[in-house]
Amino acid sequence: MPDKRDESAWLTTASLTVLAAVAIAIVLRYTSKVMIPFVLAVFVVSLVSPILDFQVLRLKFPRPIAVLVTFLFVIVIIVVLCLGVTQVIQTIVTTVYEYSASLADLTTKAFEKMGEWGEEFNQDRIVSDLRNRIPALVTTTLSTVFGLLWDVTLVLIMVIFLLAGRNPHVVRSGVYAHMDHQIRRYIAIKVAVSALTGILIWGSLKLIDLELAALFGMLAFVLNFIPNIGSVISTLLPIPIAAAQFQSPWPIIFVVAVPGTIQMIVGNVLEPKVMGERLNLHPITVLLALSFWGLLWGVAGMFLAVPLTGILRIILMQFETLRPIGNLLIGELPPSWGRPDRSGINDKAGQKSARNNPSFTEKIIVVDKGENL
Repeated sequence: MPDKRDESAWLTTASLTVLAAVAIAIVLRYTSKVMIPFVLAVFVVSLVSPILDFQVLRLKFPRPIAVLVTFLFVIVIIVVLCLGVTQVIQTIVTTVYEYSASLADLTTKAFEKMGEWGEEFNQDRIVSDLRNRIPALVTTTLSTVFGLLWDVTLVLIMVIFLLAGRNPHVVRSGVYAHMDHQIRRYIAIKVAVSALTGILIWGSLKLIDLELAALFGMLAFVLNFIPNIGSVISTLLPIPIAAAQFQSPWPIIFVVAVPGTIQMIVGNVLEPKVMGERLNLHPITVLLALSFWGLLWGVAGMFLAVPLTGILRIILMQFETLRPIGNLLIGELPPSWGRPDRSGINDKAGQKSARNNPSFTEKIIVVDKGENL
């Protein structure tokens, strides 16, 4: 039987851990306006820090010059993205009223068809609301974009200070080095895979001359950072535009089938092969992480959910008491939840568990001997 003192200590530790997690969540929610840009800046610095280290260690640049060059590189990337977003916004603004009329005509035809089936609607009112709300939606989107510009500025300010405080001559090891390597690898591969997905989707939609194809390619690139949900959303987004432009079923089927196939091949075949071990999180953990961080930080939290949860797991694995929670995030149940084989740990799973946790194996053997007496 387990020692009551050990069980009491475990329950006390678990209770304190839950209370600490709730307190941290409240603080993160309250400080989201500052913490979101800070976390983004940390990820950006983690991604571009090899450029800074290479300049200082290999090219022998003075550190201030290397920091400036690295920061200019970050600014160039952001400017290119902003120019692309600006071009897409201009296209939307110039075509919004045209698509408002097209969607209104499509809605009118749909109501006429429903009227033949005996369904009655206030057609004029619904069509009028549809015409009026689409430009208002664009205006709201533009205001959101201007708000994002301020957030980008704040991120850039934090990036320059984080780069200035980095010392390339310091050899990093241990937990920090492991987290830095894992997150950098995840972000770099995710950016490359998302860019490939966006280009392929843009090219496929351009084949049928779908207007705003560049917008949907960019949205596919951005939404691909949200696991599972983002790819589904980016696949369904072109449907209203295709329906308004072509008013035929075949192009609508095309804009769903082809981008959906691209998402499946890249996401389920190419990305796992390139990513390798990744952050080693269970799919259920990813879904719960999306819900949790989305609740705390909204859309930004959903983008950051996977790397933040990966960092949390790496930290949990450094503490013996919290290690079962870290294993639970990758889908491994605590050994005490199952009954090991009495004949010894001969199977592969048992050998792996014995290597990972020899103290537990010894404890089970002692218990078995006691029961056999």
